[in-house]
Amino acid sequence: MKHATSTLRQGIAAAARWGYLAKGVVYVLIGGLALMAAAGLGGQHAGSKEAITQLASQPFGSIMLGLLGIGLFAYTLWRLIQAWFDTEDAGSSIKGIATRLAFVISGIIYAGLGVYCFDLLRHAASSGSSTQSRTAELMSQPGGIYLVFAVGVVFLGVGVRQIMRAVKRSYLKNWHMRELNASQRKLAEGATRMGLTARGVVFLIIGLFLCIAAWQSDPSEAQGLGGALTTLARQPFGPWLLGIVALGLMAYGIYCFINARYRDVSA
Repeated sequence: MKHATSTLRQGIAAAARWGYLAKGVVYVLIGGLALMAAAGLGGQHAGSKEAITQLASQPFGSIMLGLLGIGLFAYTLWRLIQAWFDTEDAGSSIKGIATRLAFVISGIIYAGLGVYCFDLLRHAASSGSSTQSRTAELMSQPGGIYLVFAVGVVFLGVGVRQIMRAVKRSYLKNWHMRELNASQRKLAEGATRMGLTARGVVFLIIGLFLCIAAWQSDPSEAQGLGGALTTLARQPFGPWLLGIVALGLMAYGIYCFINARYRDVSA
């Protein structure tokens, strides 16, 4: 029985680490494409699906898509385990339940990306509906405007939380610090704080547009990740802003890689 339990724990840890690797790859792709766009070297202001589609066109794209899809499903499994077994000690308070529910929602989102990877492999993927069309569909439902506004507030909250994590360095409690020497810790923290801040900024932009869309009852105002990057590019000094955020999103991908190696993933 002990051996079975040990094997199960090792399996969960392996799934979590593979999942963090896959998530990191997605963010490095998004940031890399945005950085190329900012530098005038092609690229695009891509969301998650667009970035994955770019991966499919690369040499050995099918193999990479398969591995990425498996990793994203592994990340979904880890998120569900985090929620069910409360691996973060969030508790059963309102705040704790909200945190655990966020893990479930995150898992569902990345499961969708995993499905998209295998749809690409089967040549059955479609571009899917845009953020605006999904927002319009939601607004057409009873109480939909209020729900869109609530989703926007959630994005704003997540954005603030990401930035506060960078400021308070709360991510440190999840790392096996003894495995990092002083230089490694400094580099890891630099990438992590930059990555969390950039992701927070992007989430704040997405949340703001969703709230505006609900307030004005205009779904065309809603923007996803790609739209948020486009908004940055259109501002004064847009290429510089986009480049900084793009580097930050790539840094967030590196933060995911750090989690894959040093994070405590015991269930």
